[in-house]
Amino acid sequence: MAKVTLNHVTKVYPAAKGGTVTAVKDLSLEIADREFVVLVGPSGCGKSTTLRMIAGLEEISEGEILIGDRQVNGVSPQDRDIAMVFQNHALFPHMNVYENMAFGLKLRKFSSTEIRKRVQDAAAILGINELLERRPDALSGGQRQRVAVGRAIVGQPKVFLFDEPLSNLDATMRVQMRTEIIKLHQRLQATMIYVTHDQGEAMTMGDRMVIMDHGAVQQTAEPMALYRAPANLFVAGFLGSPPMNLIHGTLKEDRDGLVFTETGDGTIRARLPAPEPGAREFIGKPVVLGVRPEDFELVENPRDGENDRARFPAIIDLVEPMGSETNVYLQTGAHTVVCRSQQPLEHRDAGRRRHFKIQLERAHLFDPTSTWRIV
Repeated sequence: MAKVTLNHVTKVYPAAKGGTVTAVKDLSLEIADREFVVLVGPSGCGKSTTLRMIAGLEEISEGEILIGDRQVNGVSPQDRDIAMVFQNHALFPHMNVYENMAFGLKLRKFSSTEIRKRVQDAAAILGINELLERRPDALSGGQRQRVAVGRAIVGQPKVFLFDEPLSNLDATMRVQMRTEIIKLHQRLQATMIYVTHDQGEAMTMGDRMVIMDHGAVQQTAEPMALYRAPANLFVAGFLGSPPMNLIHGTLKEDRDGLVFTETGDGTIRARLPAPEPGAREFIGKPVVLGVRPEDFELVENPRDGENDRARFPAIIDLVEPMGSETNVYLQTGAHTVVCRSQQPLEHRDAGRRRHFKIQLERAHLFDPTSTWRIV
């Protein structure tokens, strides 16, 4: 296996009406040997273009790409020792499963004995031994995707590349295949780079996530580190379902502390616990308070904590029972925020005025101008 290094990689396309469009700009990233890294972001963020440049399917405009210690700028895809699994399976319809998996090895002049061994070993790993004589049109979507993965495995590449391989599957099959790919990584101990627009998929699969937007990396870290400490407003709003609540307001000094006051007629007024010195630079300035839905808490007894500076009243706008928890949409007067509550609320609670509390030790402040996190 091998590490993958991207040094200041840029991809520029000519625009339809003249000029250029920058799909990826000055991207530097190192993916360690045997690491599973997920590139994630909205459509058009540059993640698939980045993967295709690693594969050699797109030429880079600037920078360099290394696989191991070898620079692969200008090296053809078949000579990069990589394997790529696409969204659409790309199986030959006139060949059976065995022939599809063996095709690349035949082109590389492997012996029939070695081909048979590699195909059978890969089929055993993926549980598709009984499918080897079938053609693609006799397979389900999940089975076809297993064959596509098997075709990648038999080549024993240094790096596996996955370009949204599960997006055409139904929800149940996606979860199953997601688990199988994770187990495959654990078994093969291979370097894997996986592209998806699904942040839930990225959170559950990757050792590390690379969040992209407008061709640039926004933040790189382990999934839970990203979730707990987003670097900027984009990452905060992208990760999580529902995503982080972003509440606009101002900071004011109050004795030896700072108080966040929601903009306009908003009811949220919260004293920040031991704010970092950097936050004081924003006294009297606009800020954004970021609160995860699970960090709102319903106050059961209206008289409890009446002097609590993190408590606020709100009108329940909508209740979404989700089984073990409930999503509650609240109107504060200036914002609609989402609370993920463990308390059993029902549709008939909509329209009621209740009190809620913010777990401020897990909240964040962002600069609305630069979009970067303050604390």
